[in-house]
Amino acid sequence: MFEQHVKSLFDKVIAYIFIVILLFIIVGIAIGVFQLFGTLWLLFQSDGITGKYIDIISDVLTLYVLVELSRSLVEYFDTKRIRLTFIVDAAIVFVIREVLIGLFKHAITPDMLYALSALIFVLGVLRVASILLYQRETSMFRGE
Repeated sequence: MFEQHVKSLFDKVIAYIFIVILLFIIVGIAIGVFQLFGTLWLLFQSDGITGKYIDIISDVLTLYVLVELSRSLVEYFDTKRIRLTFIVDAAIVFVIREVLIGLFKHAITPDMLYALSALIFVLGVLRVASILLYQRETSMFRGE
């Protein structure tokens, strides 16, 4: 009886914490979108376009990471579980963002590029494995 009340309290506290985190992410996404429009306006005003495109690409990929993280929190409210695929998607996009920025600025060494490539490979394998595991779980629950 006492354990059930503690678990209920724990679930409520976690839900409120995730709501606050989700609100902060939503505000961050909204601010990021407005700043993206500002960056786009600066692109129109600048003479050269090379330096500003990396800012736009970086901002868009950062916003995508925030969207993926918010999707994982929304999924938690539906299933009371955080799906690994959303987190791995955000991690893959973040690593690709770093690779693109490093390559564009000529600031990435071959060793770092190999390490980041291996990390992307491992994250990709983890994503595929999590999808296969999720499909297996859902088929088990349906009785297939």
